[in-house]
Amino acid sequence: MTRSNPSLTEPQYFILAALLDGPLHGYGIIKAAEQATGGRLRIAVGTLYGALERLERAGLVAPGAEEIVDGRARRYYLLTEEGTAALDREALRMRQAAAVVLGRTRDTGVAPA
Repeated sequence: MTRSNPSLTEPQYFILAALLDGPLHGYGIIKAAEQATGGRLRIAVGTLYGALERLERAGLVAPGAEEIVDGRARRYYLLTEEGTAALDREALRMRQAAAVVLGRTRDTGVAPA
């Protein structure tokens, strides 16, 4: 992911964004992403942990503290400096892409949906 800086998937983007305010465990990440998108994005547990594994291998997130809650391990994840940089690049890429479309629809008098 970091070798050629490809874009992040939508779930990856919102997983990283959820970690901007500090470490979170899996359920916290799912809820933060859902809240950030007004409920539009609901990350399934399997999707979350697969994405976290890929993000960790790419150096964008790191495992943090673990705690036992109701007899089950709860691992927290941290956003790395590289993860913050990747999130910033993706936000800029999306802003630039949106500007192309929004500029054209304004020029033609077509209102964005």
